[in-house]
Amino acid sequence: MKIGIIGIGFVGAPLAKHLVAAGHQVKVTNTRPPEELARMAQALGAAPATLQEVGQGVDVLVSSLNFNVLAALPQDLQDLFRSLPADVIVADTGNYIPFRDGRIEALEQGQVEGLWVAEQLGRPVTKFLNNLLAETIATGGTPPGTPGRLALALAGDDQRAKQVLTTLSNDIGFDAVDAGSLADSWRQQPGTPAYCTELTAPELVKALALANPDVMAQERERVFTEIFRLPEVERTHKAIVAIERSVLQNAQQHQSGR
Repeated sequence: MKIGIIGIGFVGAPLAKHLVAAGHQVKVTNTRPPEELARMAQALGAAPATLQEVGQGVDVLVSSLNFNVLAALPQDLQDLFRSLPADVIVADTGNYIPFRDGRIEALEQGQVEGLWVAEQLGRPVTKFLNNLLAETIATGGTPPGTPGRLALALAGDDQRAKQVLTTLSNDIGFDAVDAGSLADSWRQQPGTPAYCTELTAPELVKALALANPDVMAQERERVFTEIFRLPEVERTHKAIVAIERSVLQNAQQHQSGR
């Protein structure tokens, strides 16, 4: 399969590396100077591309852009997404993180992040990989059938897109759970039991069902505050997952207390 990736940071880079290892043709782009982009692409086994090239001839285009970039989408990115053929699948891996992205009023007022992204890009998207930590993506994948294999959530309105992304998820080492429509994608946003809690497919199905929009923003702020209160040396992957799982534990306790 031919795949383009915009943004090769903590998520885009390991995704590209795994997709290349699985035999896919991958090209990547970012805002770095061409020489630096070429070095990064070579390290991943991918091909460097300009913004004009990254969407050409691909089956899937992955946006791994921070929300502060999407909120002020440059004209060249607008042109890229709006000129893509209709059959190109667009997957979005991002999440709204206010301390990084700044305050985005529509999201503060409760608009679903996935719907907001689709508005910014001017075309439908499928949420993909946004409920896994970067280190989980980099090192947490396992072969199909492995006991305890971790799962990711897919949310979108295009069943073909979800089928293709399910295949790619399997290729990079994760089961995929259909989390519903793009409007349902709030169930895998930060502050929910499904977000970065490293669950198997059956566990993830239950976690998605436990999501509560009334406490999501509050839980998101609590978790991020707890994580960044940790001294950097203690801000390990294991510690972050444990803090994220407190959202799941709170939801389970709330359900059992009804």
